[in-house]
Amino acid sequence: MNYDDLLNTAYENVEVNIEESHERFEVPKVTGHHEKNRTVITNFLQIASHIRRDPQHIIKFLTKELASQAEIQNERLIFARKLSSKEINDKILRYVSQFVLCANCKKPDTKIIESEGKVYVQCLACGEKTQIHKL
Repeated sequence: MNYDDLLNTAYENVEVNIEESHERFEVPKVTGHHEKNRTVITNFLQIASHIRRDPQHIIKFLTKELASQAEIQNERLIFARKLSSKEINDKILRYVSQFVLCANCKKPDTKIIESEGKVYVQCLACGEKTQIHKL
Protein backbone atom coordinates (compact mmCIF):
# COMPACT_ATOMS: atom_id res chain seq x y z
CA MET A 1 0.00 0.00 0.00
CA ASN A 2 1.17 3.52 -0.71
CA TYR A 3 0.86 6.45 1.65
CA ASP A 4 -2.46 7.73 0.24
CA ASP A 5 -4.09 4.30 0.61
CA LEU A 6 -2.84 4.01 4.20
CA LEU A 7 -4.13 7.49 4.97
CA ASN A 8 -7.56 6.76 3.48
CA THR A 9 -7.76 3.50 5.45
CA ALA A 10 -6.90 5.38 8.64
CA TYR A 11 -9.61 7.99 7.97
CA GLU A 12 -12.17 5.24 7.37
CA ASN A 13 -11.34 3.48 10.64
CA VAL A 14 -11.10 6.50 12.93
CA GLU A 15 -14.18 7.75 14.74
CA VAL A 16 -14.52 11.51 14.78
CA ASN A 17 -15.54 12.95 18.12
CA ILE A 18 -17.47 16.14 17.47
CA GLU A 19 -17.78 17.06 21.17
CA GLU A 20 -15.47 19.65 22.63
CA SER A 21 -12.16 17.91 23.20
CA HIS A 22 -10.31 20.40 25.39
CA GLU A 23 -10.52 20.15 29.13
CA ARG A 24 -11.93 23.01 31.12
CA PHE A 25 -9.38 24.68 33.36
CA GLU A 26 -10.71 24.91 36.90
CA VAL A 27 -9.10 26.78 39.74
CA PRO A 28 -9.38 25.03 43.13
CA LYS A 29 -11.57 26.80 45.67
CA VAL A 30 -9.93 28.11 48.84
CA THR A 31 -10.29 26.17 52.05
CA GLY A 32 -9.70 27.74 55.40
CA HIS A 33 -11.19 29.22 58.50
CA HIS A 34 -11.25 32.28 60.73
CA GLU A 35 -8.99 32.64 63.75
CA LYS A 36 -10.21 35.57 65.84
CA ASN A 37 -10.20 38.47 63.38
CA ARG A 38 -7.93 36.80 60.80
CA THR A 39 -8.61 34.61 57.79
CA VAL A 40 -6.47 31.50 57.29
CA ILE A 41 -6.28 29.84 53.87
CA THR A 42 -4.87 26.32 54.22
CA ASN A 43 -4.59 25.35 50.53
CA PHE A 44 -3.04 28.53 49.14
CA LEU A 45 0.23 26.91 48.02
CA GLN A 46 -1.70 24.16 46.21
CA ILE A 47 -3.69 26.82 44.34
CA ALA A 48 -0.49 28.69 43.41
CA SER A 49 1.05 25.44 42.21
CA HIS A 50 -2.07 24.54 40.20
CA ILE A 51 -2.07 27.86 38.33
CA ARG A 52 1.76 27.77 38.09
CA ARG A 53 2.44 31.21 39.52
CA ASP A 54 4.77 32.52 42.20
CA PRO A 55 2.87 32.66 45.51
CA GLN A 56 4.38 36.09 46.27
CA HIS A 57 2.97 37.48 43.02
CA ILE A 58 -0.50 36.21 43.91
CA ILE A 59 -0.23 37.57 47.46
CA LYS A 60 0.74 40.99 46.15
CA PHE A 61 -2.35 41.00 43.92
CA LEU A 62 -4.67 39.74 46.67
CA THR A 63 -3.47 42.23 49.27
CA LYS A 64 -4.19 45.11 46.90
CA GLU A 65 -7.55 43.74 45.79
CA LEU A 66 -8.76 42.77 49.28
CA ALA A 67 -7.22 45.75 51.10
CA SER A 68 -5.66 43.51 53.70
CA GLN A 69 -2.16 42.55 54.69
CA ALA A 70 -1.24 38.89 54.25
CA GLU A 71 1.66 36.58 54.95
CA ILE A 72 2.58 32.93 54.57
CA GLN A 73 3.09 31.01 57.81
CA ASN A 74 3.64 27.25 57.83
CA GLU A 75 2.32 26.86 54.26
CA ARG A 76 -0.86 28.79 55.13
CA LEU A 77 -1.85 32.23 53.86
CA ILE A 78 -3.06 34.45 56.68
CA PHE A 79 -4.98 37.68 56.06
CA ALA A 80 -5.06 40.33 58.77
CA ARG A 81 -8.87 40.60 58.72
CA LYS A 82 -11.94 38.44 58.28
CA LEU A 83 -12.79 37.73 54.66
CA SER A 84 -15.37 35.44 53.11
CA SER A 85 -14.23 32.57 50.93
CA LYS A 86 -16.41 34.00 48.14
CA GLU A 87 -14.45 37.27 48.21
CA ILE A 88 -11.13 35.46 48.05
CA ASN A 89 -12.28 33.02 45.34
CA ASP A 90 -13.57 35.91 43.22
CA LYS A 91 -10.23 37.71 43.48
CA ILE A 92 -8.29 34.56 42.62
CA LEU A 93 -10.47 34.08 39.54
CA ARG A 94 -9.78 37.70 38.60
CA TYR A 95 -6.04 37.04 39.02
CA VAL A 96 -6.29 33.97 36.78
CA SER A 97 -8.15 35.98 34.16
CA GLN A 98 -5.52 38.74 34.15
CA PHE A 99 -2.28 36.85 34.74
CA VAL A 100 -2.79 33.19 33.79
CA LEU A 101 -5.22 32.67 30.90
CA CYS A 102 -4.05 33.57 27.39
CA ALA A 103 -5.88 36.59 25.99
CA ASN A 104 -6.03 34.91 22.58
CA CYS A 105 -6.78 31.20 23.07
CA LYS A 106 -7.89 31.30 26.76
CA LYS A 107 -5.60 28.39 27.69
CA PRO A 108 -3.74 28.39 31.02
CA ASP A 109 -0.45 27.30 29.45
CA THR A 110 1.29 30.63 30.01
CA LYS A 111 4.23 32.14 31.80
CA ILE A 112 5.04 35.65 32.96
CA ILE A 113 8.12 37.14 31.32
CA GLU A 114 9.85 40.48 31.64
CA SER A 115 11.44 42.14 28.63
CA GLU A 116 12.84 45.66 28.32
CA GLY A 117 11.19 46.76 31.57
CA LYS A 118 7.74 45.55 30.52
CA VAL A 119 5.87 42.50 31.80
CA TYR A 120 4.07 40.06 29.51
CA VAL A 121 1.98 36.91 29.69
CA GLN A 122 3.36 34.61 27.02
CA CYS A 123 1.23 31.67 25.87
CA LEU A 124 3.09 28.43 25.38
CA ALA A 125 0.21 27.02 23.31
CA CYS A 126 -0.41 29.68 20.65
CA GLY A 127 2.60 31.99 21.12
CA GLU A 128 0.55 35.10 21.96
CA LYS A 129 2.39 37.70 24.04
CA THR A 130 0.20 40.16 25.95
CA GLN A 131 1.53 43.07 28.00
CA ILE A 132 0.23 43.26 31.57
CA HIS A 133 0.68 45.85 34.28
CA LYS A 134 3.37 45.36 36.88
CA LEU A 135 2.26 44.64 40.44
